Amino acid sequence: MPGGAAASDSGGGALVTLSSERSPVYPLRHSVGPPVSPRVSVCWARGSSLRVSILQQQSPAGGEGGAGGEVVEVKLNGGDGEISNAQWRRIAYGSMSPFAMLQSRRSSVSALSRISPSPYHVDWWEFVMEYSKDINALLGSSKSTPASVFEDPKAVLKKSEKPTSLKAAWELMELFYADKLSQAWLPERLIDWLADYDSLFSGSCATVHSELVDFQNELINIQVIEDNPRYWEVIGSALAVGWLEIVVKLLHLHGSYQLDQLSSRETENGLVEAVAVLISKMPRMRLELGDGRLGECYKAKPDFIKAWERWRARITKLDCSAYWIECNHLQTREGLKTLLQIMLGNSNSLSSATYHWLELYVSYFLYVRPFTVGLESMHGLAQKCIQLKPVPRSQKLMGLLLGILQENTEVVLAECSKEFGPWMVAHAIELMTAGSDEAESLLCEEQYNLGELSIQELHRLVYAQVLSSHAFTWQIAPVYLTSCMKQGMGLLEILLCKQPVQHNELLHKNLEICRLYELDDVSSHIMKIAGVHHWKLGRKGAGVFWLQQARDEVRLHKIAQQLFASVGKSISDESFKQWEGLIELLGSESKTAGGLEFLHKYRDFKRFLKHIHDGKNIEAARQAVESLMLLMKNPSTPQRFWLPLLYDSLILLNWQDRPLLNVAQTNLLLNRLQELSIARLRPDFIEADLPSQALSSVRLALATNLGRAILEE
Repeated sequence: MPGGAAASDSGGGALVTLSSERSPVYPLRHSVGPPVSPRVSVCWARGSSLRVSILQQQSPAGGEGGAGGEVVEVKLNGGDGEISNAQWRRIAYGSMSPFAMLQSRRSSVSALSRISPSPYHVDWWEFVMEYSKDINALLGSSKSTPASVFEDPKAVLKKSEKPTSLKAAWELMELFYADKLSQAWLPERLIDWLADYDSLFSGSCATVHSELVDFQNELINIQVIEDNPRYWEVIGSALAVGWLEIVVKLLHLHGSYQLDQLSSRETENGLVEAVAVLISKMPRMRLELGDGRLGECYKAKPDFIKAWERWRARITKLDCSAYWIECNHLQTREGLKTLLQIMLGNSNSLSSATYHWLELYVSYFLYVRPFTVGLESMHGLAQKCIQLKPVPRSQKLMGLLLGILQENTEVVLAECSKEFGPWMVAHAIELMTAGSDEAESLLCEEQYNLGELSIQELHRLVYAQVLSSHAFTWQIAPVYLTSCMKQGMGLLEILLCKQPVQHNELLHKNLEICRLYELDDVSSHIMKIAGVHHWKLGRKGAGVFWLQQARDEVRLHKIAQQLFASVGKSISDESFKQWEGLIELLGSESKTAGGLEFLHKYRDFKRFLKHIHDGKNIEAARQAVESLMLLMKNPSTPQRFWLPLLYDSLILLNWQDRPLLNVAQTNLLLNRLQELSIARLRPDFIEADLPSQALSSVRLALATNLGRAILEE
């Protein structure tokens, strides 16, 4: 049943609507001589506003009108205001799961149909109906709010959520395309749809709903309700569109039901009650009637025809009854007679009782053509009703409904795109192709003029582009891109690679999407971008980590060489501590040659030396000697590091208890020292930052250790 107050339509089909108000920020004045061609500059301002600068010829008169242009802010409105941006995002996120589930089922059904083609395509509409119901639930509820404990006896309309055109359009598409069980009861479903959404048409013209709202506001001030012409008008209007519960409730407000008047107006009350009973017993050909709904439900057409004929016979009998002569109240007699004419299908009475062509349309299905099944002659009747009651075409739902009645898929698609945007088209195509080979052929087959894309895939790509353009919704775009076989995966790779990498949460989400869709190459590319980004910003540890995850050996090798060069400038403990963590992060298994291998061995050597505190930890000293010999034997150890290594090893060379290096090891170190002396003569040799007596101290320690080693052996 109809709910809240009338809602207005606005907005049209513009992608971005501009508010009518514009406030100048400041005028522009310039001294440029004529001629000056007008120029316009557009940039973003605060919030969802555009700042438009207009430069034009300056009037010589001066003053306000002499300005050479102005700067204005233009606010961007979000459509017609029915659905807020936050609500749109909620719908976008909520519709993603039903869409993905339907695509998964499509793939499963397609795979099974190749094995056994017979049974699987028959029940596909059931999956589509489940998908449609899930999305419909996201768009709001058209049901009435729970009734209060104390019900107002004069309340004609129940309170309900304000309906939206988007939900109305979706239910209309579901009604005509997806719900195959209701095809035999299509007119009845359309009557129910109008009961929920008649208020949407109240903005541009009067409707039954708006008249009921106005009458309900006046009802509290009416003393004798049956004397008021508006009372009988709204009853006739509600009856014409099949709102039987409201009609019976209004009839029971008649003054003849009051206890103090019942005896004096017995015949009048009997006629009112007889009409009310006839209305409450009206046959309806439909699956079921909801709780509290009046009428008698018939599922089989033969049973319905018999019940309809009996019901019409009772109306005719009452219309010819002699009791009308005994009814002294003129307004009651004429009002009840009008109701009988409406139920008998009098065209003039139906036209007088309705305001919108759609209301007249459903009244014909109720009383003139009650046996209509499916779409037979529905479009011709719609054209006739439009001629009788023309309305502005600015109403969103009219073009969509006419396109459906014409069975013109292209018109329906165009109206969905124009009035409700990419979301509607991308999701409603699933309804349009459910069980219709013609629509599936038109929408799902590849089109040469679309670059070998189908219309379905094209609109999915458009919707995915809309999602990708917003920071809050880009992560659900892959669901729609992966359903596009031609260009979807390529565009998905571009989308993922274009995402910023400076925020770890966003980066991990990006990589998770790559993992879900098995895009290993894209994942590696993103990690390389992240590694380079962090390295350039000085976050070297994070940079090395992401490059390692990407297995980018080329860049890791360059970093290792850069690191080796930086450490090599000064191999003091302080400088080495600065880079030790990064050296450890790079790992010893890297394929980088030379320098990095030396740095890892040098790190191990320094750790062993730290364990030697008082010259008594013989085991740590032996490990340090082994590490020293590995360094001095390894050709990757640069010559400029030999002397710092030997200087650090003085504690080993001067070990008190016994010599730690044998004769061969000591001779090797002496040879390295001799080679170093020769190398220092080259002009490109880099001196280490050591004390001046470092070389003489090393020579003395080696000579002493050699003598002790000879005596030891």
